[in-house]
Amino acid sequence: MAFSINQAFGIFPQALQLESKRAELLASNIANADTPGYKARDIDFKAALQAAQGQGGSLPLTRTSPEHMEPAGLSATNPPVLYQQPLQPSLDGNTVDLQRNQAAYGENALRYQATLTFLGSRISGLRKALTGQ
Repeated sequence: MAFSINQAFGIFPQALQLESKRAELLASNIANADTPGYKARDIDFKAALQAAQGQGGSLPLTRTSPEHMEPAGLSATNPPVLYQQPLQPSLDGNTVDLQRNQAAYGENALRYQATLTFLGSRISGLRKALTGQ
């Protein structure tokens, strides 16, 4: 039976990349909470993780003509960035809901730490299997 390190780690490396990208976007939103005209951005974590696993529910894109653009592949390093819909728009055009973004950032940090813990336990298990201890 062949051993694959990718199968041993599962989805955890892709989850770490997505959580890191989401942390960047949420931190940018929080930093620009008072910037007039700033549009808050985020990613759909669940959809992006499914796309990274190859389980996206959408149909695959194909080129029907050589003049068409190449379809962009979705991955953990290239998730689709979406704009957040504000619950109450501000007069200056800023769409950042500071409390919502701070809560999302905290939740994302918790997920990131949990993913690191799971990945660490997988590595520990592999180390024990290899050394026999």
